[in-house]
Amino acid sequence: MADYEYLVLSFGRETDRGTIRRALTDHAEYGHWELARTRTYMGGLTRTWLRRRIIRARRASVPSGR
Repeated sequence: MADYEYLVLSFGRETDRGTIRRALTDHAEYGHWELARTRTYMGGLTRTWLRRRIIRARRASVPSGR
């Protein structure tokens, strides 16, 4: 099972779609985030959840003969 870390971005009703799209594109391109969910609430607030996979480094094996 993959582990993810999440980033939540909130945009007010005065923020236009072009600005939101630009912010999401920048996070995806430079931070390796992917879109997980977007909700637009009745007051005009847009909340977006981004996620990216957590890559865990494996410990190198040490030969037992040493």
